[in-house]
Amino acid sequence: MPKKTPRYLAVEILTAVAKQNSYSNLALDQVIKQNHLNPQDAGFLTQLVYGVIQHEITLDYYLAPFIQKPAKLATWVRQVLRTAVFQQVYLDRVPEHAIFYEATEIAKQMGHAGTAKLVTAILRNQQRTGLPDLAAITDPIERLSVTYSMPQWLVAKFHQELGQSKSEHLLATINQPANASIRVNTRVNSVAAVLADLQADGLTIEPSAIAAAGLVAHGGHLASGELFEQGAYTIQDESSMLVAPSLQLQPSDRVLDACAAPGGKTTHMATYLDASQGGQITALDIHEHKVRLIEQNAKRLHVADVIDARALDARKVGEQFEPETFDKILVDAPCSGLGLMRRKPEIKYGRQVADLLNLQKIQLAILEAVAPTLKVGGQLTYSTCTIVPEENQQVVAAFVANHPEFEIVPVALDKPLPANQATPFVQIYPDDYQTDGFFIACLTRRA
Repeated sequence: MPKKTPRYLAVEILTAVAKQNSYSNLALDQVIKQNHLNPQDAGFLTQLVYGVIQHEITLDYYLAPFIQKPAKLATWVRQVLRTAVFQQVYLDRVPEHAIFYEATEIAKQMGHAGTAKLVTAILRNQQRTGLPDLAAITDPIERLSVTYSMPQWLVAKFHQELGQSKSEHLLATINQPANASIRVNTRVNSVAAVLADLQADGLTIEPSAIAAAGLVAHGGHLASGELFEQGAYTIQDESSMLVAPSLQLQPSDRVLDACAAPGGKTTHMATYLDASQGGQITALDIHEHKVRLIEQNAKRLHVADVIDARALDARKVGEQFEPETFDKILVDAPCSGLGLMRRKPEIKYGRQVADLLNLQKIQLAILEAVAPTLKVGGQLTYSTCTIVPEENQQVVAAFVANHPEFEIVPVALDKPLPANQATPFVQIYPDDYQTDGFFIACLTRRA
């Protein structure tokens, strides 16, 4: 059996992500648990996996002059090479001899002596010759694409929509590690009390600049421990914590969460409701196993009394619920996830322009389906974790054009957002507050 070092495990994960289109964060969590890695090895593995994926285009540019037949190179061999060059370029404290030695050993264990010789030859040749100069790329869009490892169509799109300064600042931020953020469960705790408890445990943690219930940590593993298990808090990005306040929920509201799994926003909305006053959330997801996940989160966070989770395609809401059933509706729509590129870097390589338009059709279909079930005077919040207008502003504009009974209203916020320029909407880019990219629009039904 091969010795499964962090570098070996990184190559396995990267190969699986490339071949199976799986999410790196889920694969990482599974491998760390299965191999019982200590915090140091788990941290190094995480750094390797995210780093290689984040800088994939750049790494391939650096390797291209030294690979004679790239089309014949096995996926796992390319991942061995990418992992080695990533360490050379981006990690200061890793000795070069250790990088080369383990790359050769991994190639030998996963392949054979001939593959090991090929890997060694490529890396030694690259070491002698030096890395290609990114400044030599004459086309500005291609240069930015290679420099920041972003597909050219996205670089061009950001340039066109955001301008040169904003788009390049965004690109420079995308490959930086995402902060760990948590939402305090205000049904059972205060933000100040949880902050004090976590600081007493030695964590470097501080209040969120944009979310009233949020705390932001710099390092540490927050998805475990006594406070987490007790339901004192849950893992949630700061930008998504703005959704529940936007609905201006009342304790007695009947709420539809049309696309609820895994339940982060559902359980946040639940903290505003009171079962004794009739408050309830009907939380939908198309998959049974995800419905169970909503229920598990609701139980841990002590809000199961106001959450009714069901398996149902949101586009079929009208078949199950009468018109004007709900006081508030949240459509946290399926989307391209382009706002999550810091947390799930593989997303940027798997999307095309056509995907945005196809998702737009689904998003509009969900809005069309749920609209009749909102009471007159009720509010609908539409949100996504993407940063492109095809899935955001254009969807809202198209919906309102077909539904004049709905009016766009400003998004209610707990804290002001200085960087937000999307009034009456909220449009957050990853470089604004070092959070996920996010979009929120609020509409009221007038008739």
